[in-house]
Amino acid sequence: MKKIALLFGIHMHQPVDNFDEAVDKAVKRCYMPFFETMVRYLDFKFSLHCSGWLLEKIRLEYPSLFENMQYLTQQGSIEWFGGGYYEPVLSAIPSRDRKAQIDKLSSYIKKYFDIRPQGLWLTERVWEASLVEDLNACGIRYAMVDDYHFVSNGYDDKKMNGYYTTEDNGKTLDLFPIAKALRYALPFHEVEEALQSICAYGNKEDAAAIIFDDAEKFGLWPDTHTWVYAEKWLETFIKAVLKHPFIITEHYGIYRKKNRSLGLAYLDNCSYIEMGEWSLPLKQAEALKQIKEREKDYPFKGGIWKNFFVKYHESNYLHKRMLSLSLTQKDFDEKTLDALYRLQTNDVFWHGVFGGFYLPSLRDNAYKYLLEIEKENVEKERSFHVGDIDFDGFEELKVLDREMSIVLSAAQGAQMVEFALLESAFNWQNTIMRREESYHRDLLEALLHVVPKEETGKQEGVATIHTRQNTVDASLAEELVYDWHAKNSFIEHFSQEPFTLENFKSAAFMEIGDFANQPFVLKKKKFIRNGGIYLKERSYRARLQKKYRFDEAMITLKSTFETKYSQKLYFAEEFNLHFAHPQKVTFNGKYVQDGWYEEGVRKLVIVDDFTKKKLIIRSSMEGTVFAYILHTVSKSETGYEKIAQQISFIFTTAFASALALEISLKVENV
Repeated sequence: MKKIALLFGIHMHQPVDNFDEAVDKAVKRCYMPFFETMVRYLDFKFSLHCSGWLLEKIRLEYPSLFENMQYLTQQGSIEWFGGGYYEPVLSAIPSRDRKAQIDKLSSYIKKYFDIRPQGLWLTERVWEASLVEDLNACGIRYAMVDDYHFVSNGYDDKKMNGYYTTEDNGKTLDLFPIAKALRYALPFHEVEEALQSICAYGNKEDAAAIIFDDAEKFGLWPDTHTWVYAEKWLETFIKAVLKHPFIITEHYGIYRKKNRSLGLAYLDNCSYIEMGEWSLPLKQAEALKQIKEREKDYPFKGGIWKNFFVKYHESNYLHKRMLSLSLTQKDFDEKTLDALYRLQTNDVFWHGVFGGFYLPSLRDNAYKYLLEIEKENVEKERSFHVGDIDFDGFEELKVLDREMSIVLSAAQGAQMVEFALLESAFNWQNTIMRREESYHRDLLEALLHVVPKEETGKQEGVATIHTRQNTVDASLAEELVYDWHAKNSFIEHFSQEPFTLENFKSAAFMEIGDFANQPFVLKKKKFIRNGGIYLKERSYRARLQKKYRFDEAMITLKSTFETKYSQKLYFAEEFNLHFAHPQKVTFNGKYVQDGWYEEGVRKLVIVDDFTKKKLIIRSSMEGTVFAYILHTVSKSETGYEKIAQQISFIFTTAFASALALEISLKVENV
């Protein structure tokens, strides 16, 4: 058998400003024991990428781990890979920012490890050809994609044991295809089986077995810490590789210098195969899943990463707010630029088994950076800006002063989509819809067909996150409610039946108006919609005008509604407000929890323990308030999770034919 080069790389990343306890767990269960093992085997060559924020945190708080990384580098064991300092998806940020982030991490590695990387870890392996010129300008000569990138573009899956060369605008970049078979084998299969998977790539002279994957697989993923360290999978694997007659460990850069490219390659926009499925809308994701089950060996293509901006309008809004700030960065100082780069961290913008879109803490962090930038650049006087911030074809009205940042969307029912306090750098409108995800059907299926433990059979090795059986809490099924409109604030509902806590919470009330999820026209700071009331027997014309007034730390809505329908109707003004600790927030002195209501309300006082502020809502009419904590059900590598996202509440009253309401929302100190 011919010699085969094992190009072994690991990628370390934690979301920027992740909880200290989460980082500490990753360090102690994964990163620290991994490098403690590697220092005992200096002849095992491997490559390493670590996002800049995590690398700096390790240097400051885990010096022994950092010293092990330095020692392994000095001994020639580690080859460093670069990337964006705060781990952005490079194709989703402007060219100027991607070059700055790459240079920032390369300079950091040069400072502390005396090496300037020529290889690059591509965040979430999101590839676009437009990256080539910028990577080239940063001194990057080679990068990682998946074998799936090649095979899905028609390349021979038997020729994935080397590197290819691509070009754009005459600039070249070499691309190494990460082997899916090895991603699923290491460290999950028995060592002997893992070695066989490596040797399977040795079908030519100077062949390479290419693996570059998450370090968290080596101790942080479920069940892996015991398997990799207590049961000594990693140490056994390293010893077996070093003694193997046909496998040699090598750095990517060395292999590239010694071996020619396998040829020219042009790849379309792509990420790894699972990401392509996650980024699709529900219907298409389900169809792709079924096709893949029938045709297991065919490299079907899913969506592209940027589809998440279409799938989740909240993600798109945050991303486009980031872009708008990036375009104004000419006068940014170092601190403000750093906030912009932190805002570009990838995790918050997407969701699959990974991705932090459903994690409120990550969205809070992103808005914190965004608002820090706004605070540094706010004008002395209140400013008004009308423009299409989120590129949805409709205008938004942005109001910014030294206290608040408020954005109102014409496309989304003339509703408030941003309500942020600059002092606390906190956005109370950081809310999301409850959506059906494809794994919700798996959850329900699991509840219907629970397989007894003794029937699951013995498995060799340890399960990956894609194959392990997750424990399912039956109560999660109760939370699978799906919203039909964006969960913003100042949403108008109309019904022939009274609103109740239950029908509001379950989104089961009968909406007869077309104002909650339809666009308005913005004219001179007034939002107008000529819509209707739609009953079974006939429809009636209706008109809703919404005029907002802005005062110190206060927004007031004056709405007037008229309809040709003259009978009694029920009206509800809906608010959705996000809080860091929704369980601790009080409404008129009471905790909300799973449900709260109060009749005869004209004034509602909401006390937020996190910002130490009171949100005071006053209404010109008396009504009933219903409120509950809205939860979503998402899936991560540890299983299904119920997450409190926001408090949803309505102010409701009855009327006939016409309605004039003034309702204000003011921020005060506790």
